[in-house]
Amino acid sequence: MASEKTEKKKKTKKTEGDSSSGSGKTKKRAQRATSNVFSMFDQRQVQEFKEAFTLIDQDRDGFISKEDLAGMFDSLGRQAKDAELEEMISEAPGPLNFTMFLQLFGERFSGSDPEDAILNAFKLFDPENSGAVDCKQLKELIVGIGDRFDKKEVEQLFASAPVTKGKFDYKAYTHTLTHGEEELETN
Repeated sequence: MASEKTEKKKKTKKTEGDSSSGSGKTKKRAQRATSNVFSMFDQRQVQEFKEAFTLIDQDRDGFISKEDLAGMFDSLGRQAKDAELEEMISEAPGPLNFTMFLQLFGERFSGSDPEDAILNAFKLFDPENSGAVDCKQLKELIVGIGDRFDKKEVEQLFASAPVTKGKFDYKAYTHTLTHGEEELETN
């Protein structure tokens, strides 16, 4: 009985280690192609993208659809136009699963200016493109979505934030973040 178990273990190890089988080569090729997408980001970033993907994939089927995007925009208090949603979905050459999601962001972030990326994120909440967002709305967003801020972090943000008449000047704030305060003062 013990010798049968030993023989099975040997056969299993031999099969697992046998790289001459066709399936072993296919697996390696598939892993290599997939790992290229994941190598564009560090592990923390991949995890953050996974969390974002999960938030967007509202029906939890592993794919982002136009309906998922519409639901995500609705939850942010913004009505997206059908054409806008179609344009977003059409950016993917195939079904928008997590790997494709990462690939799209990898292509978009490669060579992008961090200042532009931050400004574009704020612009989602500034339909008039005024360069400022309502402080109350911003506070609600940062304590309720994504990497949520705690009370102390909100206080720190607004202590040094450029605020005028209840509006958070995200253009000035972004410039300060990416270039420093001294450069802002000399311009």
